[in-house]
Amino acid sequence: MLCALLAPLLLAGCGADPLAVQVPDLPDDEAAACRDLVAALPDEVDGQDRREITGADGRAAAWGDPAIVLRCGVPQPSDFTDTATCIEANGTGWYVPDAVLESDDQSLDVTMTAVGFRPRVEVFLPGDYRPDGFTNVSGAIGTVVAEQLDEVTPCR
Repeated sequence: MLCALLAPLLLAGCGADPLAVQVPDLPDDEAAACRDLVAALPDEVDGQDRREITGADGRAAAWGDPAIVLRCGVPQPSDFTDTATCIEANGTGWYVPDAVLESDDQSLDVTMTAVGFRPRVEVFLPGDYRPDGFTNVSGAIGTVVAEQLDEVTPCR
């Protein structure tokens, strides 16, 4: 009987192997803000269950396989400018590179960055989840980013 009760709990963590994620060094206050953000993220994003992470000191999250990966405390994207286009989702402006926005190829991987918040948050979305995954992921995560982090400059 005990095995039957524990089986669903054991199987819930047995999907994909833990995912190694690298995060940049941060000052203590920003690292703490990232850990709070990650702790507040949902267990499911775009129908994908949360995965175990290694090497990120509580400052990253992942869902599904292939993995949708969030990293907190990232630098500003090198191709971001003051006139770059941002896509608003649930209170968060996400910068997406023009090459992705202008492409008709809906199978491209997307890296979107909440550049207006500190610390900055980056989400990598595999093309397998597009096109609907972009809206679903940016909306679900954007809500938490807007609630948990400080917006310093709106990204529009």
